[in-house]
Parts: sequence; C-alpha cells; structure tokens
Amino acid sequence: MADALLEVRDLKVHFPVTRGALLQRVVGQVKAVDGVSFTVRPGEVLGLVGESGCGKTTVARSILKLVAPTSGQILFDGTDIWAMNKAEEAGLRRRMQAIFQDPYSSLNPRMKIREIVGEPFVIHESSIGRQEIDRRVRDLLDLCGLPGRIADRYPHEMSGGQRQRVGIARALALKPDLIVCDEAVSALDVSIQAQIINLLVDLKDELGLTYVFIGHDLSVVKHICDRVAVMYLGRIAEFAGSDTLFGQPLHPYTRALLDAVPVPDPAVEASTEHQVLSGEIPSPVNPPSGCVFHPRCPIAVEGCRTDVPPLQEERAGHFAACSQVRFETPTASPPSIHSPPMP
Repeated sequence: MADALLEVRDLKVHFPVTRGALLQRVVGQVKAVDGVSFTVRPGEVLGLVGESGCGKTTVARSILKLVAPTSGQILFDGTDIWAMNKAEEAGLRRRMQAIFQDPYSSLNPRMKIREIVGEPFVIHESSIGRQEIDRRVRDLLDLCGLPGRIADRYPHEMSGGQRQRVGIARALALKPDLIVCDEAVSALDVSIQAQIINLLVDLKDELGLTYVFIGHDLSVVKHICDRVAVMYLGRIAEFAGSDTLFGQPLHPYTRALLDAVPVPDPAVEASTEHQVLSGEIPSPVNPPSGCVFHPRCPIAVEGCRTDVPPLQEERAGHFAACSQVRFETPTASPPSIHSPPMP
C-alpha cells in the first residue's frame, strides 16, 4: 500500500532443530512465523493477539531487525529493511523503537536513569554536549509523567510503573515514527496498566506516533488498537478493525478467544454457554496439514485437513482465513469485552 508506514509481506521465520553434540545436523524446523502479511498506516495502532507461542513476538523481533526472516519482506516507508546498508540502518534505528515487556530487565541496572534515557543521544547525536543531553532527558521524563529528580536514581530504586515510563521515555528520545510495544503492560498491576495505556494513547495523539501493540489482554487491545490481527500457530487467522473484530468475529478461533473472556456480571456469566476448545496447540515443529486450526475447530469439515485457507476479505476491511466462515454464522452475540478502568 502506498500510504503504509510498515508493510509485512509473506513473512516466514523458521528456526532449525538440530541433533548431535559435535556434528550437528538439522532434523526439523520450528515454523514460528509461517506466511504473515499486514500493513500499518501512519498514526494507527495495530494489535497482534493470540495464545503464547503463536509467533507475535517473533514478528516484532523481525520488524526490529533482531531476528532475520527465512523469507518474505518487511518494508518501512517503502524500503526493505533487510536490504539496507549500515548507514540506512542507522537512520532506521532513529525512526523505529521498542518498549519491552519487563521494565526491569530491559533497563541496565548499573546505569542511572539519566544515562539510560540519554544513551540514544550519545549513540546517534554525539555532537551535542552533556548539558543539552541532560535538558532533553528532563523534558522526556516530564513528558512521561516522571519528576526530574529521579534522573539520579537506579532502576531498582523505582516501581514497576516508573520503570516502564523510563522505557517509554528512552523509546521517545529520537522522535521515532514507529514504536513496537511487546507486551508493554502485561507485567504491571491492573491500575498501573491503565495509567501506562493512557500515557501511550496521549503520546500517540500528541506526537503522531504509530504503534504495533502486542498483547494478551483483549480488553486492553480493544481499548488502544485501531485494527487487530489474530494469530494462531504462526499465521493470521483474522484481521479487521477493532470494533468489527470484537463485535462480529468471523473465524472460529477468534470467537473462542472472545468466549473465554469472563463477563463482570454474574447473571450474564451464568447464562452464557462457553465454547471450550478441545486438545492442545499443535507443535510448530510439526504443524497440522491444511488449516492449522482444524484439529481444534468446532466447525471443521474434511476439506480443512488438506486445504490451506487463504486470508481473504469476507467483508469490507475484514479478512479471515477460514473456508467455512461464509457458511457459518454465530448462534449468539460474542461476550462484551470491557475495557480496564481508565483513571
């Protein structure tokens, strides 16, 4: 797409499985990501959701040039990031940053906060002086709701929410266009989660940021994301606008995810018939033939065992990878997903 800031085309990331202590030989492949395509428009928040091990973080690491793809392309502002030279990659690092899941392990415990937040300036803008760096660090801390006095503290002297704000400040230092949020709030208490989510939304509106937001909590994803891609076993099962996906899910896996969300109303919860998926998630080393979801799918037919369903547009802007989706209609409305309290 001409207006896409980020475009992922048929991305595959396979990790070799080796055997033998000395003469290691490849005996298989872990298909962590197996043909994922999507676009992210400037100024939007794209959510990636799915069970643990579905490939969300591997996609994020490939976007950040931390894991090389087996095949496919990742285009940032129209340029293939894996075909860049060193000079182009340095420019990419300024425009693309990350906020990681654990706000403690992602910060160097031996560095003070002023050093952590100021490090991007030292690396990318070595011509500016110490006083200017300190001024910018104070401005970034203030932007993220932190007092300037914490600049002389170490990460272990701060709370989890404060540490995550420091991680956000560091990500904003070079004024990036795209920020990849990899489970950025899942390690925090619920009340702190709400504060960080509000901060991310405010920063997006104020600075014109674009996010790729990876999460497990569907209420958080619904609140912050404009469009959502649901992943299962390395592939995208469904892709649509947030309101559409949560209000009218098409893929049986998406319906099962929404059905698993508890409703904060005892009467409604007691009267709801929950659809429980049978079996376990197959191994990505030996994924099922045909549709990878068919061993657990309640509406699978014989053809699902052999035919791989393409991700195709079933409604305007609503994509699903299921051969039965156009023939199957939900028997009941999906449960309401409540957003977390936003103080």
